[in-house]
Amino acid sequence: MTPRTRLALFDLDHTLLPIDSDYSWGVFTNDIGWTDPLAFKHRNDEFYQHYKAGTLDIHDYVRFATEALRLQGQAAAEQGHARFMREVVEPALVPQALALVQRHRLDGDVVVIVTATNEFVTRPIARAFGIDDLIAVELERGADGWITGEIHGTPSSRDGKVTRVRQWLAARGLAWGDVESTFYSDSINDLALLEKVDHPVATNPDAALRQIASERGWRILDLFEKK
Repeated sequence: MTPRTRLALFDLDHTLLPIDSDYSWGVFTNDIGWTDPLAFKHRNDEFYQHYKAGTLDIHDYVRFATEALRLQGQAAAEQGHARFMREVVEPALVPQALALVQRHRLDGDVVVIVTATNEFVTRPIARAFGIDDLIAVELERGADGWITGEIHGTPSSRDGKVTRVRQWLAARGLAWGDVESTFYSDSINDLALLEKVDHPVATNPDAALRQIASERGWRILDLFEKK
């Protein structure tokens, strides 16, 4: 019998990173003058509260979150993101998270980030973790090759994460039964994928997920606790 491929899936924000990269990117673009300070902060905070409550309309949010990128253009946006990586993301790379990813890699597992944050924000962050395989919200691109503000395909949010991982597997000639899967997540929003995998790990879990994990006997990992 052929052994199953071991698959280690990671949410990103508050799971591998102690920050929310999507929200932090919005704050960063505000700080560098790409958006109206008061109006942007109000809407960004409002969307973040909807995310935490599980009521976020991701299509509306992505239109809002990518507006500054669309207006700046690709070259300026990429330069801005490189600065974001240096000033915000790299200082937030926690040794415990880097070590966890590396441990799975050394064990021969296929490592994938599965995030509801868009690919523009998260692709460089995945690379910082040494992860090539990223399942993120894909952004539609227009005739000029730049983003339009719309989402391409199924967004990797809530139940959509299950769909996108299934599509990722199918593209590699695999199905759920061909892999032994582990998923690390902090959020009740990811319950569908946590229920789908073989080994759910509630990682730095929010209160709702911590309660469910405790009731079901799932592993709970508080990755950001100081040693």
